[in-house]
Amino acid sequence: MNEGSPEIVPFNSPVSDPGPEPESSESGGSDDSRPEPLSEKLPVPPAELSLYRAAVTLRALLLAAFFHYRFTHPAPNAPWLWLTALACELCLAAAWLLAQLPKLSPTHRATHLHRLASRHGAGGEESPLPGVDVLVTAPPAASGAAALLATANAVLSALATDYYPAGRLACYVSDDGADMLAFEAASEAAALARRWVPFCRRHGVEPRAPELYFARGVDYLGDRAAPGFVKERRAMKREYEEFKVRINYLVAMARKVPEDGWVMSDGTPWPGNNPRDHPAMIQVLLGHPGDEDAEGKELPRLFYVSREKKPGFQHHGKAGALNALLRVSALLTNGAYVLNLDHDHCVTNSAVLREAMCFFMDSDAGNRTCFVQFPLRVGVDDDGGDPDATRDSVFFDIDMKCLDGIQGPVYVGSGCCFNRKALYGFDPAFSEDEGDETPPHWSRCCCFWKVKQRALRRTMSTIPLLDSDEPTGADTARTRRRLRSYHAALERHFGHSPAFIASAFAGASDSTPAAAASTLLREAIHVISCAYEERTRWGKDVGWIYTPGGAASLATGFTMHARGWSSAYCAPARPAFRSFARANPSDVLAGAARRAAAAMGVLLSLRHCPVWAGAGSGGRLRLLQRLGYVSAAAYPLVSLPLTLYCALPAACLLTGRSVIPEDVGYYDAVLLISFLSSAAAAVALELRWSRVTLRAWWRDQKLWVVAGTSACLAAVFQGVLRACAGIDVGFSSSTQTAAARSSSDDDGGGGGEEERRTVMRWSRLLIPPAILLVGNLAGVVVAVSYGVDHGYRSWGPVLVKMALAGWVVAHLQGFFRGLLARRDRAPTIAVLWAVLFVSVLSLLWVNVDSYSATATARSSTEQPVL
Repeated sequence: MNEGSPEIVPFNSPVSDPGPEPESSESGGSDDSRPEPLSEKLPVPPAELSLYRAAVTLRALLLAAFFHYRFTHPAPNAPWLWLTALACELCLAAAWLLAQLPKLSPTHRATHLHRLASRHGAGGEESPLPGVDVLVTAPPAASGAAALLATANAVLSALATDYYPAGRLACYVSDDGADMLAFEAASEAAALARRWVPFCRRHGVEPRAPELYFARGVDYLGDRAAPGFVKERRAMKREYEEFKVRINYLVAMARKVPEDGWVMSDGTPWPGNNPRDHPAMIQVLLGHPGDEDAEGKELPRLFYVSREKKPGFQHHGKAGALNALLRVSALLTNGAYVLNLDHDHCVTNSAVLREAMCFFMDSDAGNRTCFVQFPLRVGVDDDGGDPDATRDSVFFDIDMKCLDGIQGPVYVGSGCCFNRKALYGFDPAFSEDEGDETPPHWSRCCCFWKVKQRALRRTMSTIPLLDSDEPTGADTARTRRRLRSYHAALERHFGHSPAFIASAFAGASDSTPAAAASTLLREAIHVISCAYEERTRWGKDVGWIYTPGGAASLATGFTMHARGWSSAYCAPARPAFRSFARANPSDVLAGAARRAAAAMGVLLSLRHCPVWAGAGSGGRLRLLQRLGYVSAAAYPLVSLPLTLYCALPAACLLTGRSVIPEDVGYYDAVLLISFLSSAAAAVALELRWSRVTLRAWWRDQKLWVVAGTSACLAAVFQGVLRACAGIDVGFSSSTQTAAARSSSDDDGGGGGEEERRTVMRWSRLLIPPAILLVGNLAGVVVAVSYGVDHGYRSWGPVLVKMALAGWVVAHLQGFFRGLLARRDRAPTIAVLWAVLFVSVLSLLWVNVDSYSATATARSSTEQPVL
């Protein structure tokens, strides 16, 4: 644990050489002279899309007819249950319509890597590819060997991607807790990269995360692979196993922390012994002069970064860490594009960065693309595994493709490649025919003078440092005042760092002399200090947006789209990113709770609510795109009517009441069957164009009901408590340690906030769905006994109510069966609470109903007969 030193190590190589930008093809040539596009949209076939839209329209019309029937046919024996059912159905129908409107224009994307290679390849006619900075956020402190191993795999897979030249690729690892383990793991990954990177490039292995690659059950001897490759693979696997042994040894030693904290090899204390109070640290792991791989070739650069932490300052969790990495990378490498990854997401497609460049460097839409979002796969095996094990496949393969047909997909927080200019708050570049009626973004943010209009609309991405046609002879004093005002506005926007401001406006061909490397490292330490973001636009208009509840991903993407940017969704045949490990049910539920709480934070925010935010952007945000964001932020509210609607069958079966009139006629049955048929047709057509299997869709529906009645329901109350009382309720899974939770809570809280924070375990979230499951099962038992006692004539109304109860049980039983199969004792308390709650309510209803029946009978007997 004493190896390695975190002090700044100067490196004497150029740090800012992103390469020339692709030339715009909007010069005054003919259409035949324009280069072929690097990416294109492939819309759904018109016939198939027309059938899909017709099925959705028919479903909406039949839904209106169904509500007309519900209004005109009340249930006289259960008026309150009927009103509850009607209100829930109206809310669910409105939520379906809100989510369905942005889904009527789906599209597919196709990239042309061969065209990119011909123009920007190693022997291409034009310049090489621009620089890319990969930002990896490390896990909280004391997260265990699995999290450190996942981070190392994410770093190794990013360094091994096929991107040329290798010097234009840089990877930054953010360690917010200044954990000695994270630093040592990053150092070990840098040492292994010298062998792993050339091995991947030489043999073209996929995936390029060592853990995922060596876990595949491939018989290379049976496949008649080259003996040299088999021998080298065995040696590489042996070296990786030794790497894992060293990681486990580090974790085992970290369990016994010395009383005085960790000490480095030179005898000085480790600066990060206090994770909540430590200085900023930057370590160059790969990038020194002479850093080469085992074959003597250039390696990508690797940096370890830990921003400063001080009590009393707002740190803003993951969003603040990414903004710190964005500023550091701008000073050290200044890649034109930025890829952000979570510590547990590995690159499984070596061409992922070139796939993103097909969108950014496209002659038509490249100047307006703010980010390229890739799907995040979980548990998918390229070698014949279960493709339906992918979590959120419906979201990524249906919802994201539909938003891609409007203005672009939403940003999901990881696996996304950004245009650095878009993160800085620049406006997109528009052509002359797209209008010049909207002033540039900079003139709206910093109104220090009026920018004159030109024939070709110029935006912030093309405005020079000073745009003035006035003479500078006699007006020298005035010019100096304007320059001072201009630079003051820049500092209010970007912060007090002239080097960073210069990098923000630097062209692609700008480079930094090697002699200035040490100066830039000192400046990089300055830009990740605690006080740097104070009184600036960071977190508001620049970088990742800070929101209550930690929904930086949703607010960041919305802010870019509101400025007029468009995004792209890229889903290559080989998954681009994959989670390092399959999530267990507790992690799934806790993660769903955190995402829902973050969405509620955005919805209840006055600044970031998508209902009205961005209204002053000159109409750049399309209506359907805004509806898509509203649906993404308001989806936790659906948990309220969903939970009540799932409880209605149990209430009807246990009380003997019904929300459906008993005199159901032929017309009513035909209407119900037609509505169900149209819904099934719409779903079938949706699955057809999206290529999502029926099993994956059904799994998503079950997860939607489970999360809606548990995680989303808790998130709604959490959002209300945070907005009204300042009480912050966090969610944790059983796999998190107490130290990790405390570290993450500090990151999210910001240190200076006076909010009260309570951690809710995932097992408590299971109490509402357990109550619904036990209640509906008890109702089915009561209904069957009632039907047996009263003969076959009573089975008609009972079967309808049992069908509704079966719908609820079918959605909830799979999740609990999976938990019981894992022999986890955590849901026991949930089941006990559910049985107790249902029993108390049933006994209470029996007493109330008996008292009401006795009172009614007594009043009827005492009434005088006329």
